[in-house]
Amino acid sequence: MSTDHNASKKAGTYDHLLLDSQLCFALYSTSLMMTKVYKPMLQALGLTYPQYLAMMVLWEQDGLTVGDVSTRLLTDPGSLTPLLKRLEVEGLLSRTRSKEDERVVLLHLTEQGRELREKAKTIPSCILGASGKTVAELKLMQTDLIALRGNLHQSL
Repeated sequence: MSTDHNASKKAGTYDHLLLDSQLCFALYSTSLMMTKVYKPMLQALGLTYPQYLAMMVLWEQDGLTVGDVSTRLLTDPGSLTPLLKRLEVEGLLSRTRSKEDERVVLLHLTEQGRELREKAKTIPSCILGASGKTVAELKLMQTDLIALRGNLHQSL
């Protein structure tokens, strides 16, 4: 048997382990590219990508708890707290303990935090342009990804 044939046979046996065959790598590398596209726009706003996500949640509904924001972002409240403290230092939100339950921290946008929403309003159209996709194509992709995320969550 030739060495080339053995190499070919082995490669075929492990094709499912090739990096470019992995959905997880396609998702991961696309996420990296997405955050790179966001980076200059968010730097102009003084935000990191995770901070932007937290601000979007509060722009949707002000007065949420840390737990609410954590649930919405699918993250741990403990990892969210330092990010929220930085947003507070930047003057974009206030954190106050609930009078009913001191363990609960309420988040409220400041005037500066509400004004930042206006400055961020062009970001989605910039991302749309960078994607090379139509709104309909991106909505379909988003629907598929949300379904995939749900299936993965159920498998845990």
